[in-house]
Amino acid sequence: MCVERFHIQVSNEILDDLKYRLEHVRWPDQLENTGWERGTDIGYLKSLVTYWRDHFDWRAQESELNRFSQFHSNIDGIDVHFVHESGKGPCPLPIILTHGWPDSYLRYQKIIPLLTDPARHGGDPEDSFDVIVPSIPGFGFSSRPEHGGMNNYRVSELWSKLMTEKLGYEKFVAAGGDMGSGVTRYLALNHPELLYGIHLTDIGIIRSLVNTKDQEDLSEEELQYKRNAQEWISHEGAYMSIQSTKPQTLAYGLSDSPVGLASWIIEKFCAWSDCNGDLRKKFSEDELLTNIMIYWVTNTIGSSAHMYYENVHSLPLMGRIEVPTGIALFPADILLPPKKWAEHNLNITRWTSMPRGGHFTAMEEPELLADDIRAFFRPFRTTNKTK
Repeated sequence: MCVERFHIQVSNEILDDLKYRLEHVRWPDQLENTGWERGTDIGYLKSLVTYWRDHFDWRAQESELNRFSQFHSNIDGIDVHFVHESGKGPCPLPIILTHGWPDSYLRYQKIIPLLTDPARHGGDPEDSFDVIVPSIPGFGFSSRPEHGGMNNYRVSELWSKLMTEKLGYEKFVAAGGDMGSGVTRYLALNHPELLYGIHLTDIGIIRSLVNTKDQEDLSEEELQYKRNAQEWISHEGAYMSIQSTKPQTLAYGLSDSPVGLASWIIEKFCAWSDCNGDLRKKFSEDELLTNIMIYWVTNTIGSSAHMYYENVHSLPLMGRIEVPTGIALFPADILLPPKKWAEHNLNITRWTSMPRGGHFTAMEEPELLADDIRAFFRPFRTTNKTK
């Protein structure tokens, strides 16, 4: 039942090995007059790698990450890494935030202080949260599963034990996007008694295709959304097909080449964010590289890819969720479902269309997301004060 303090300290040996690899890159060709449409643009990637090799300071980023209160705890044989920051208001509401792929717990770095200490950022101290941000097993500083079956459902079971048995919360709220949306929904489905409500920034692509009413019961808007989802998978879902069928084969190349790893990750940041093809509009080089480094120094790109395999091959079907649900949709995200589509399986009590932002919501527009999370969970605070 032990919860232990955790401090990131990457060895010099790992950093020296990385430096050597960045100094000995064998670059592929790129066809003239092509850019991101065929994959990661070589001009941008070379620029990023040059910065990584000559200017990026991991020790400075490591120190910044270590400013958060971090812990490890063994749950069902998995060593779970998590941030746990206490709220600075009169009655903080506990919230667990779950990241996705190819981001990491870094997704929520900017939003943590906005939620724990809203008064310091122009908000109301009554809106404060105790914030818990775990790393999904197989991602970053959580341990890598030794056996199959680590899917969104299994992660949600770990989170329920983390929040209740390890941290002692009787009831809490949850939020997430990407895989984090799936984990949060399974948590709500199987443990509604633990949750006041959940907040999502998407409802999942695979769920969108298979877990809906019969086609004849769908509106034209819903049918068009389903067609859009199928078209998106056809044109943009190659990564998903590989990671859900042959993740082990992919892992060899990405675990051995930091440039290959960076290319695999930043192509999604470019395609899924509200940057219009220019990553610098939304992310600094330090921000992108710190996320990449979390995968590299822990050698977890392979184990993270296995989550796709498990979610396709071992994930139980999901029924209707009755826990109150807030949804915030960011216009440049992968797919924007119609409200009616989402209502088939979710008890939606708040629906927000954001003015800007993409898939990496808390990294791109932390203030917008924090405001919506505060607003959605505000009505539940009276109940929380009685606990």
